Amino acid sequence: MRLVGRFAVCAWLACAVSAFADTLDERNELIHHFVTDYNANPLVADCAAHGNFIASTSAAFDHVDFPPSSFDPSHSTIEPWNDSFDEKKQRIKVDNVVTVEGQGMSKSGENDSTPLKFRCGYVGSQMLAFGWNDPVPPLRPRTEAPAARSTARGGKHGAKSKPAASAGKAKTTSKASTKSTKASSGSTKKTSKKH
Repeated sequence: MRLVGRFAVCAWLACAVSAFADTLDERNELIHHFVTDYNANPLVADCAAHGNFIASTSAAFDHVDFPPSSFDPSHSTIEPWNDSFDEKKQRIKVDNVVTVEGQGMSKSGENDSTPLKFRCGYVGSQMLAFGWNDPVPPLRPRTEAPAARSTARGGKHGAKSKPAASAGKAKTTSKASTKSTKASSGSTKKTSKKH
């Protein structure tokens, strides 16, 4: 059984490596197509190819069409940046920010296309950050909202229970002081009996 399990893992890894290689080959072919056929800047071509890959993993799009006009200066830019890519999760410092526009083609097969804009952050020729105007943002975990609500409620209840807790402490304190008074009066009675 262990041997069968190992063969299954090896087969899965081989398929994963093969799929990654195919994806990498497709991406490189797309970059080559953009550079040679559309005279695209290599960074813009790289950003467009990455945008095509990311959009194809979305629930909304099959692929992105990049007509030759996507690579002209009115639809693509390379901007010297030397700052954080964005103020959110990708605060990594990049040298250049590349933008390129394309048309997202629906998975449903409809002829309607959606204008998409891809933004890539580079240091040299290496892409370190990526963003796009995804019309279907990823779902946030639902556990965040109820946890926040319960914390808010707990804060209100906690505020109400503080006086009750201090009142309880006051009762305990008064009982303890009553006991100590009785104990001290008892000790004085014992001492008076001895005399």
